Amino acid sequence: MAYRLGIDVGGTFTDLLLHDSDTGRTWVAKTPSTPQDQSVGVLEGVRLIGQMAEIEPAQLDAILHGTTVATNAVLEKKGARVGLIVTEGYRHILHLAEAWTPGPLFGWMIYEKPDPIADVALTVEVSERIAADGTVVKELSEEDAARAVDALRDAGAEALTVTLINSYANPDHEQLVARVARERAPELPLSISSEIMPEFREYERAVTTVMNAYVAPPLDRYLSSLREGLSSIDARAGLQVVRSDGGLMSLDTARRMPVHTVLSGPAGGVSGAAHVAGRAGFDRIMTFDMGGTSTDVAVCLGGAPTITRETNVGDFPVRAPSVEVATIGAGGGSIAHIAEATGALRVGPQSAGADPGPACYGRGGAEPTVTDANVVLGHLPPRLLGGAMELDVEAAHAAVKRIADPLGLDVHAAAEGIVRIVNENMLGALRMVTVQKGRAPEDFALVSFGGAGGLHANALAALLGCYPVIVPAESGVLSALGFVASDVKNEFSQTMICLLDQLDVARLREGLRALGEQGRAWLRSERVDDADAQLEYLADLRYERQGFEIPVDLGQDLDAIDLGDVARRFRAEHERLYGFALDDAPELVNLRVVARGRVPKPELEAGELGPPDPSPAQRGVHVVHTEGRRREVPTYERAELRPGMELRGYAIVEQYDATTVVLPGHVATVDPYLNLLIRPEGRA
Repeated sequence: MAYRLGIDVGGTFTDLLLHDSDTGRTWVAKTPSTPQDQSVGVLEGVRLIGQMAEIEPAQLDAILHGTTVATNAVLEKKGARVGLIVTEGYRHILHLAEAWTPGPLFGWMIYEKPDPIADVALTVEVSERIAADGTVVKELSEEDAARAVDALRDAGAEALTVTLINSYANPDHEQLVARVARERAPELPLSISSEIMPEFREYERAVTTVMNAYVAPPLDRYLSSLREGLSSIDARAGLQVVRSDGGLMSLDTARRMPVHTVLSGPAGGVSGAAHVAGRAGFDRIMTFDMGGTSTDVAVCLGGAPTITRETNVGDFPVRAPSVEVATIGAGGGSIAHIAEATGALRVGPQSAGADPGPACYGRGGAEPTVTDANVVLGHLPPRLLGGAMELDVEAAHAAVKRIADPLGLDVHAAAEGIVRIVNENMLGALRMVTVQKGRAPEDFALVSFGGAGGLHANALAALLGCYPVIVPAESGVLSALGFVASDVKNEFSQTMICLLDQLDVARLREGLRALGEQGRAWLRSERVDDADAQLEYLADLRYERQGFEIPVDLGQDLDAIDLGDVARRFRAEHERLYGFALDDAPELVNLRVVARGRVPKPELEAGELGPPDPSPAQRGVHVVHTEGRRREVPTYERAELRPGMELRGYAIVEQYDATTVVLPGHVATVDPYLNLLIRPEGRA
């Protein structure tokens, strides 16, 4: 048997999914997250799911882990003290940034610019210069490089970064500094821009490389602690970390390039949603991942997540491939409060997190949260995790009453207000990835997952008009399933600026082949068999003097590349995105190769449709309070649902890792893959 274990650490729960790739069987588990040391919750989860599957940790073949350590280090400003080595004259590159300030109107007048993550006091210049074409204008001496390294080490730098002008065109000077740094300060983590991001745009290259150094020590400490903990319970399997673009990389690669983990967790959820929806026959989906602390939304077109080459982490742009995700501070643990200025009810972004958590968890929390509101309404049953976790219903009522009394409402009306407000907040996030991108929400299905997703997905679909709502069988741990279904992946790039009609196609092929060799070498280092290796060739194109590029797939056969066809496909994509295209020759900016190592995917077998009567799965009724009414709503056990069954709303579906609410006027059908498909009554 081959056991692959996916682990997703969230703000409230740590989710685990174990898949046996030989039999296709899966097991799921949830344990409370331990923010003070995430590895504690992870190890507890490994023990728990091992007991469920009746296997020992030593029997695991692969451990696939998504982590928020890098993101939290940036958001909480707990990264390393980074020493930065730059070209003479560029000491303030991080302060000058892009001279961008927020608007509209007079936003720039009141904008408080964030402090750069590498302080100017820890920024040292070296005397050197390389031209944009890679020629050396001024040589760098080894003595000058040693002086810079010694100065930063003596000043207390905890990590080193080297980002010299035009090093993407010629990395020799950066490699000289790197060699000196490894000799004189081998204890300090080192990041050089020609390895992290060998592309033009000096600020983006600098800030991405500095970000890599900033998060390296905290991520390394966490991964080392986790690896030691896994060894202590005899879990010998290789530990792989999920990348921001949904791929996997080894522990060593993650330690060397931690900037690629900043959206690790959300990326896994989108990959899992695409995998499940694709098997069910839906290739245009919105993903809705509502956890305890935040909600992540994204779009998948053609069955694949939308990948962006730049994302913001806190206040800083990071040029690294990642799933295009919009995140808001709205989750089951989001705290409801009354705004002092207006006296209006607000929800989030503050969260009760895992400790103490919502009041109903009985761990000392007293603030009213979205989870408490769902308990008061009756949408959330008093027992979770298969009965292992009893909710304190009285504590939930007491917490919501703290909001209800000042507003002059009864506790049920206040709870309903909390739920409606958080739904509107999440609706705004879904509109960001659809309406604001020129996409019609009604053209998409909505895939709901996360521990709290099923409680709110039907209401959001009714607001947006996007159907069906797809609630996968493993909806509460779908991010962990996404990790198990993810391929090993990395991206290699090189700037090559030239008008396409002036480019020698042989030069293009030569550049792509060189990147392809890097990709193959990396896949071999990740222990990917040649039979499972795959390379994707892309070119970033734009019209001359444009500020942004459009990626164009160049196909698998380099000898078959036709520059005229590449230009035509660029114009077609430009017109699709922006509504117009020019006859001017496009400009090549970057060459890119995506190296992918395929892994065994969890196969979802289709069952035969049976009778629509869901009564064999009904477990009782639960009292729900909504719109001033008290209703008795049937409850169903998710594990007992069979393909073809139809559940008419109001209905509540309970399962180990999540709860789903089907609203009045809607029908949830169980499809052949055991997904719940929720649609309005009478709609095919």
